[in-house]
Amino acid sequence: MEYGSILPLSEQELERVIPHRRPFRFIDQILNVEFGKKAQAVLSDLRKPEYDYLKAHFPSYQLVPGVIIMEALAEVGAVAILGLPENRNRIAVLAGADKVRWRRQIIPGELVRLEAEITHLRSKFGRGYGRAFLEDKVAVEGIISFGIIDKPSFFNS
Repeated sequence: MEYGSILPLSEQELERVIPHRRPFRFIDQILNVEFGKKAQAVLSDLRKPEYDYLKAHFPSYQLVPGVIIMEALAEVGAVAILGLPENRNRIAVLAGADKVRWRRQIIPGELVRLEAEITHLRSKFGRGYGRAFLEDKVAVEGIISFGIIDKPSFFNS
């Protein structure tokens, strides 16, 4: 994996960069990433059996929970920052969300493109702007703040 360049990531490369695993990893495919700056991904198909627990959210009207979209955007941002060599053996933790707007409903199975751009990055803290798109229309957008911490000793990578 070449750091700093723009490239797609395979499933195996993605799992080397971020610690998230199914059923609580909500991104399938990294379309491109420029480590330290930005990343684009595709939301997992939430109709897959491993996501059956989502059926309890509005059972008669399937709707992707807003917190799942926020988690997916945070995961995309984590790819952008944890791919940096200095962040190897570290994890990103959510520290806040500001000015988040849900503009369109997202139904499980819809193709959703996710983008995260890192707007502020220090050694232990950062901020980014995330957007989720249905076709070319913004469905969700907002500012995500995160901390960058060393992996705890009990944490399996």
